[in-house]
Amino acid sequence: MAARRLPSQNGGGAARPRPKMAARRGAMAAEGPSSLLALSAAAVSRSMAALEPDVWALPGHLLRGLLPLLSVFRLERAEAAARRAGLSTQPVWRKLWDDVMKTRPPNSENITCWRKKFLETFFSNVLHGVLDVSSDWRLNDHHFSPLLHSSPHVTQLTLCNMLQGAVELTAEHNQKVLENLASSLQILKFQHLLSSDQSIRRSLVLLLHRLIHHGSVSQVSMYSWPVPDTVLLVLILSMSAGFWRSGNALAYHSSPCGLCREEGNTQSQESTREQPEREWSDGENLKGSCRAPKEADVQVEVNGPGAGPGQNSGLSGLSFPLQNQAYEEASSKVSCDHTSIQGGSSPPCCSEQLSCRPVLRKSRRRLKSAVGKKRRCLRRSRGLCADPDDLYDFVFTVAREDNSGLLDKNSITEGENTGNWTSSSTGSPCSGNAGCKKRGGSAGIVSLKAAHRFRSVSTLELFSIPLTGDTCRTLSKLLSSWVSLENLVLSYNGLGANIFCILSGLRALSRHPDCHLRVVRVSDVFSHMPCMELVHCILSAFPQLHTLSVSFDLKNQLEGNRPEGNPSCSDAEIPESCLEQLEIRFPREPLHTMFLLPVLKASKSLQQLSLDSAALPSSQELGLLLQALKECNPSLKKLSFHDVNLADHQKEVLLLLQDPILQEITFSFCRLFESCTTEFLTEIINTVKRNSSLKSLRLPGNRLGNHRLVALADIFSEDSSSSLCQLDVSSNCIKPDGLLEFTKKLEGHIQQRGGQIQFTHLRLFQNWLDQDAETAQEALRRLKAVCSVVNDSWDSSQAFADYISVM
Repeated sequence: MAARRLPSQNGGGAARPRPKMAARRGAMAAEGPSSLLALSAAAVSRSMAALEPDVWALPGHLLRGLLPLLSVFRLERAEAAARRAGLSTQPVWRKLWDDVMKTRPPNSENITCWRKKFLETFFSNVLHGVLDVSSDWRLNDHHFSPLLHSSPHVTQLTLCNMLQGAVELTAEHNQKVLENLASSLQILKFQHLLSSDQSIRRSLVLLLHRLIHHGSVSQVSMYSWPVPDTVLLVLILSMSAGFWRSGNALAYHSSPCGLCREEGNTQSQESTREQPEREWSDGENLKGSCRAPKEADVQVEVNGPGAGPGQNSGLSGLSFPLQNQAYEEASSKVSCDHTSIQGGSSPPCCSEQLSCRPVLRKSRRRLKSAVGKKRRCLRRSRGLCADPDDLYDFVFTVAREDNSGLLDKNSITEGENTGNWTSSSTGSPCSGNAGCKKRGGSAGIVSLKAAHRFRSVSTLELFSIPLTGDTCRTLSKLLSSWVSLENLVLSYNGLGANIFCILSGLRALSRHPDCHLRVVRVSDVFSHMPCMELVHCILSAFPQLHTLSVSFDLKNQLEGNRPEGNPSCSDAEIPESCLEQLEIRFPREPLHTMFLLPVLKASKSLQQLSLDSAALPSSQELGLLLQALKECNPSLKKLSFHDVNLADHQKEVLLLLQDPILQEITFSFCRLFESCTTEFLTEIINTVKRNSSLKSLRLPGNRLGNHRLVALADIFSEDSSSSLCQLDVSSNCIKPDGLLEFTKKLEGHIQQRGGQIQFTHLRLFQNWLDQDAETAQEALRRLKAVCSVVNDSWDSSQAFADYISVM
């Protein structure tokens, strides 16, 4: 309802100006005297509620003056009318960004839609309480619901700290917002998470279930979690992989999830029509399908250790009847190795370690009886008889399931039963009603293969999140059947020897016919196995990969002390692969071409190769590598060397620059000109001049200096056939006078060629251009008339004395 306008208290009948109107008039006054057209536009903008249909029919020249005076609510609604009139609202949204956000977004030059950028950032800022909508009259419209109206434009969302955003989004008054996000959101990120209580975890469960299982989220990324809450971490991983309860068991605001309920009803009808009498015994229901039966339910709660029974009411629907109440107590030891089962036994769940439950094995007759009892129990206790540690039961049973049948290369069969579960009983599982107690002393949980499998994401990224052995076993188990996964990024997770556990899960995944994994990136501080061995392991299991990146900072002194049953992969045969991009960062390991050669031979489609921090043990190794690339990889377009000492490999460098196939060559911090002679520099220039296929030459950090930079301008001389478009000379001790001289020489060559030159991009990061600002500005101004220049305001006083030799 519109607010009533009150008469002024000074005796007059005029209404007091509203704050929005005053702000709008103030903005117009700041711009100078207004024309009649501007005054009319301002008057119309104040009456948009009544005039909106007529306003959208205005001609373009009138609508153009009105757009900047509209609130966000009206501006968003004006998009269709603006398009019909041949107008773009992008300048208005960009100004709105500058006025409201007051920051320059990263990579602003690449932003194609400022409307989406503003509304997406606006949504996040309002959700996290860092933006007050009353701070600008364009945001403060009583028709405008900030979260509701901006949510359809959100494709990427970051949740931080205590997950307050998850609590807000799952609140009952934001159901429509959540529905919008389920359709629009594609990337969900978690950053700097902290431990949370069970009410927040319940909200997170609802959020993930709606956005992943019934939504369109395809990527889950987690960043910077130095001491992760294990329950929370594995909960996110498990739900991202699509593992959770049967759909109709998940409650939303004290009632089952409507989407799950609809699917459950449909599946029940189909099941009844197709097979009225299904016999369930000893896991036979698992055969013949990589997806689990959708009738099975998993009993899971979102409570952490120590949660009381009375704290489950928010998700009472999660206490859903199991399909079997009888359990077989078992205790076993588990390893991720695919040939043997080794490892420690499961500690009690009260010590915040793994808590696992036995497998379900009974006939259909016993099943009916048990379910009946459970339902009677639920009617009496409202579902409060679940073990308060049920979340531990779920997330860690993933890791503790016996992998012997699943991972054995000789016996693996899709859908085979997976053996026994370990058990860790801490007492009575039921703290609500005595009739709910289960035999065996612990709440049971069905195998993941018998759980309902929901939709899962296709990209998983974990950055700077330490993964313990238990968490790695859980992740390994999830990976083993995560067939929708296309991109896996594990960065600085402190894996150590647990890398073998991850590899075991990936090997199991590779045997699924529906496996979609195409990109694997693994990086860490310490390597527990040689880089090339890890490359062999992954490629031998996944020849269908398109991108493989392996990166380690330092070599582990204990490298080679691998767990028993994990033999070396160096001798594994690599089948012909689809690999297109290979990146290897060696922890100062020698580059032995004999180990890289099998990879190159198997990768006929290789287009990009990057070798970082490799030590060349002899002068012959680089020559052997170049010969192998020439023979085995005819499609190679991009070759990069970073932090590889090439000072003594001038012949090989010239051979690379002559290659008629390569389009992009990078020599980054390779000490290329450390002992460079004038003759070698001249040969490099002449070689590039004759190469018409080379498009990009990157030479950052090679001690180029002023005089060598000036010499490089001859690449574009009149007699050159070079097609070079991009040149990177960052971090090369270039001073303003040298850059100006290079610019003048380049201008001369362009003039001689009649202005015909393909050179378009020059990168100048971290050079000494601050030593003479006036000269640097002149050089940059003249360069920008020739090509696109990318530079920064680097403080050269921070430069290391390492460059003293070129001063």
